[in-house]
Amino acid sequence: MAWFAVEQSPQTQLHPSTAGAKGAPPAMTSDPSRLFLTQEQQREATPLQGFPVGLKSLLKVPARMQYGDYLWNDGGVPKGPIEVRVDLRTQILSVFRGGHEIGTAVVLYGADEKETPLGSFPILWKGKDHRSSLYDAPMPYTLRLTGDGVAIHGSDVRWGAATHGCVGVPKSFAAHLFAQAKVGDVVTIVRTTAPRS
Repeated sequence: MAWFAVEQSPQTQLHPSTAGAKGAPPAMTSDPSRLFLTQEQQREATPLQGFPVGLKSLLKVPARMQYGDYLWNDGGVPKGPIEVRVDLRTQILSVFRGGHEIGTAVVLYGADEKETPLGSFPILWKGKDHRSSLYDAPMPYTLRLTGDGVAIHGSDVRWGAATHGCVGVPKSFAAHLFAQAKVGDVVTIVRTTAPRS
């Protein structure tokens, strides 16, 4: 298996080897901005880890991502519904469409007294200029996930910051995600275990 992980917080993103994967569209297999999974890697990236069924490629991250960093590249990826994966351990959110990662960002999540819930959540509601009535705080590009207000939204993603249970993403990234996401699209929040060294 050719997965590797960088084991420093806040960024730990699993990426496969650069070997091409069978079944990828011919125009995409030569895309230098993507890493295509082998069939074995596709089998190992299971829904139990929050990955979508039929995962084909990940974005090639050129350097360690820091607080506030993100990538967005949906060039050549067919239109369709998106799936979002959030890993609280690595503080990484990934957006997938048609089995291809189209966006990834470093995130904030809930502090100990108000933890971000684990599980799969359909997007219940979208609000571009939402403001929290409970905390009197701006929540731009809100994608609400639960009835009690847990959402993905634009935040000032910086070291030492946390949310009240929400997933905070850089505001520019939030705008991209908001434009793509639809009510009913699924967000899966996991907390993976650290790889053994």
